[in-house]
Amino acid sequence: MVKNILITGGAGYIGSHVAEILLKKNKKVFLIDNLSTGHRKLINKKAKFFNLDINNKKKIAELIKKYKIDSLIHLAANLIIAEGQRKPKKYYKNNVLGTKKLLEACKNTTVKNIIFSSTAAIYKEGQYKVSERSLIKPKSIYGQTKIKAEKLIKNFAQINKINYGILRYFNIAGSSPSGKIGLINKNSDHLFKNFSMEIMKKKPRLKIYGVNYNTKDGSCIRDFIHVSDIAEIHYLVLEKINKLNVSKIFNCGYNKGSSVLEVAKEFKRQLPKKVEIVFTKRRKNDLIKIIASNNKLNKFIKWKPKFNNLEKIVKSCIAWEKKIK
Repeated sequence: MVKNILITGGAGYIGSHVAEILLKKNKKVFLIDNLSTGHRKLINKKAKFFNLDINNKKKIAELIKKYKIDSLIHLAANLIIAEGQRKPKKYYKNNVLGTKKLLEACKNTTVKNIIFSSTAAIYKEGQYKVSERSLIKPKSIYGQTKIKAEKLIKNFAQINKINYGILRYFNIAGSSPSGKIGLINKNSDHLFKNFSMEIMKKKPRLKIYGVNYNTKDGSCIRDFIHVSDIAEIHYLVLEKINKLNVSKIFNCGYNKGSSVLEVAKEFKRQLPKKVEIVFTKRRKNDLIKIIASNNKLNKFIKWKPKFNNLEKIVKSCIAWEKKIK
């Protein structure tokens, strides 16, 4: 049975949601985060927190041994695509070398399962609906560092007889139904966060970048998945790979797309005040359309998403933004 779980990036947006779900399942949860993008206010009081960088191999190895960690959920990473293009060395150091150090810290310890947060940004552009077997050719530095980290984990797991679950996230949005956790980072380049912050203004203007894409309404299409559903996937996949002693790679999305314009219209619909939707020129490096095929995931964990609904996602974002304003 999975008992003692270490989460890297545990004070982050996704890490705090994963911790919340694991603690509800009566797991012992240990969090490490260097707080460069994580936040103290997101740290769950029931978890044990360590202010540590994933490059600190010695300290992490000691922690794993002391608390008999059986499973590692590795979420710590730099993940803003535009920043990655400007600072490739930073992204390589944290996302690739950091993963390498972390794996070395797990060597000859009690760790027998690793769950890794990867991304849809590893897939070749233009495939629209992608399965785990789709062509891999990351356009961004961020995507390139994630596929390198995936390879490191696969090799390490094979040599050291450890199970892994690689989760390729699509576009994560929303905040916890508990109202306790959500996205704080204002520079996250995150559509739902940007819209949520904008609607708090007196005269909100929701910007749509590009209106002449070859899609149903001319705006980009994404597979948006609620953060609480993503958090539950971590728990279910971890339990299953541990039980069956297997390693798997999964796309994590809803198998359906929403356009950026549809998202803007939903924000507008839920607000009593006047909201202006503004169309502006395309941004460089934006994919036109990407949707997850999640058939493999559904077969493996018989997963039933609880928040598979644009109205619910937007509602949770607005509630969170009002709370932290």
